[in-house]
Order: sequence, then C-alpha cells, then structure tokens
Amino acid sequence: MKRTITATYRGGVFHPNDPCDLPEGATVEIRELPKGIRPPLEADPTVRRRIMSELVKSMTENPLYLSSPRFTRDELHERR
Repeated sequence: MKRTITATYRGGVFHPNDPCDLPEGATVEIRELPKGIRPPLEADPTVRRRIMSELVKSMTENPLYLSSPRFTRDELHERR
C-alpha cells in the first residue's frame, strides 16, 4: 500500500505532521519536495472534491474568451 505522510525535520528527526499508524520498524521512503511545492492544506477528499467543484463552477460561470483584450508585457509585470 502506498500513501503519503508529511513530516517536518527537526533536531535530526522526522516528525509526522499528523498521527500515523505505521507498524514499529516499518521502512519508509522520504522525498524532499522542491521549494515552492506544498502538499494540499486540506487532506479530506470530500472537502477537496467540493473545493474543486466550486472552482470548476466559477471558471464555467466566468470564462476567458479568445476575443478578450490582451495585456501587454508591462501590464502583466506592473513595472514601475
């Protein structure tokens, strides 16, 4: 079985962010996430589905049309 357990490294030890029921002596694989990539804040799949559904609904109700005005490079980067 493959699952993800997030942990924080402090004082030379990995501390799970949430309780986990791993058996004593279990072997785990640890991967460092590239800077800027974060696991989702909401772990509950039901809540995540609701959030995704609301996002898709918002995108459907507020589409970006191909005929919409285009921003210039300076407008996109707000150079001052």
